Amino acid sequence: MGIKVGIVGTGSFVQGFIPLFKAHPLVDKIVLCDLDSEKLAANARKHQIPDVSPSLDDLLNTDVDAVVVMTQHWMHAPQAIQALKAGKHVYSAVPAGITLDEIASLVHTVKETGLVYMIGETSYYYPEAIYCRGQFAHGAFGHIVYGEAEYYHDWDHGLYDVAKWRGGKSWMKFAGSPPMHYPTHSTSMIISVTGSHMTNVSCLGFIDRSDDGIYQKEANIYENEFSNQTALFRMSDGSMCRINEFRRIGHPGTVRLSLFGTEGSFEHNTQSAVWVTKDAKQKKLLDEQLTCRNVSAKSKAGRSVDMDLVTAAAGTYLGTAPIQPVDRLPETFIGLPNGHCGSHQFLVDDFVKACVSGMLPPNNIWDAARYVIPGLVAHESAKKDGLLLDIPDFGDAPL
Repeated sequence: MGIKVGIVGTGSFVQGFIPLFKAHPLVDKIVLCDLDSEKLAANARKHQIPDVSPSLDDLLNTDVDAVVVMTQHWMHAPQAIQALKAGKHVYSAVPAGITLDEIASLVHTVKETGLVYMIGETSYYYPEAIYCRGQFAHGAFGHIVYGEAEYYHDWDHGLYDVAKWRGGKSWMKFAGSPPMHYPTHSTSMIISVTGSHMTNVSCLGFIDRSDDGIYQKEANIYENEFSNQTALFRMSDGSMCRINEFRRIGHPGTVRLSLFGTEGSFEHNTQSAVWVTKDAKQKKLLDEQLTCRNVSAKSKAGRSVDMDLVTAAAGTYLGTAPIQPVDRLPETFIGLPNGHCGSHQFLVDDFVKACVSGMLPPNNIWDAARYVIPGLVAHESAKKDGLLLDIPDFGDAPL
């Protein structure tokens, strides 16, 4: 027995997800939802989905079991809470929310309803995160000492178009959000590897010098002047980590993780990724294992694959790396879109399976809170010139 899924928002980002939800063997029906009737109709034709809904309110009155929130980031938390209270499971694009009160309300609502909530954090499935989780599980790091992660995305690399698409005529009001309000691509990689969380933070900000006015205090609703922010965190396991969130940077762009332990370390830069140990007996170049290209559907020994699917779609899970466990993905995903370092297919699969089984998914609300709250507090620290601040925590996910 499958589920019925309503997808809210039919913009550019969701185009890579609609085919995956539609193809998942545990999804019986898709309903598309958008306030823009022309865009809604165009996407219904494009994806051959006959069922549509003109608003979230209308969608929540239908028999869908789950709602996928793909709207503007400042709407994620209110819409997720509304859907949960209406009895629907929720998948949300990042971030989970933009204030501590929103996150607190989300955690409370998930507890109260007992429904599935999953944040669509792509970095959880990035090859380096998967590799480091494996090394950590085997004790290869020893005790974690220090981690660093960063998300570099300059405005000149498509962000203007994204902001104008999402914000419409008022795009400047929302465009200048603090970089640390969107830290989850970075924080999630460290948290998902070690299981520890941030407890304290000191953050500094770079006052923007561009003449486009996005980060002028009076231009955005956040009264934010920082285009780049660097935060140093104390972790609950006694280690430290540094997070960079840069939006004006002479760099091609990256989401990147490095992690250092008492016995071994993982380093990743623009040239390559490497595993090293302190006795110098191990130095492994990991590029072959971690580089995303395509992985054959028959790559896992003993797996039986429908050869008609293989022939029709070149037999590969697109955009994946050899270390990613494609053998757990539905065969119906072969040849379908798969963005952000092969993460999209894993995100959809985990959410759908959680809804059907009732099991707690990765990137649940307790994870989501720990991914985003440190950045919200970090921005407050930056406004106070790096003052060390405590980071509230909503605890571990229930067993």
